[in-house]
Amino acid sequence: MDFRFDKSLRLLNAGDYQAVFDQSRLKVSSAELLFLANANGLDHPRLGLVVAKKNVRLAVQRNRLKRIVRDSFRMQQSQLPGIDVIVLARKGVDKLDNPRLHHTCKQLWRQLEKRAEKQLRQREG
Repeated sequence: MDFRFDKSLRLLNAGDYQAVFDQSRLKVSSAELLFLANANGLDHPRLGLVVAKKNVRLAVQRNRLKRIVRDSFRMQQSQLPGIDVIVLARKGVDKLDNPRLHHTCKQLWRQLEKRAEKQLRQREG
């Protein structure tokens, strides 16, 4: 199992992000995080992060959040189909401690995986 996070697993340019924002068919969220996703036609998922300074004031907290979300993505990527996912941070996310943040991410990945699988089955059937 390869748990690296190389460039092929990232949304790298504005066009990639815009495509997800414009056509996101899948949405899962908690009070602190919003996951938007869209099929990407590849055989692996890709991740993009949006952590606004307005919602998470301190750079230390923004970096911690990004690190934890990337880590949770790495652990889930083998279960995810070919989708592009953007994770948006909402106000209050910086108040969560690390275990709580990991737990929230894990739940959201599971929901997203279920919805993506369901959507793929509907397209095929």
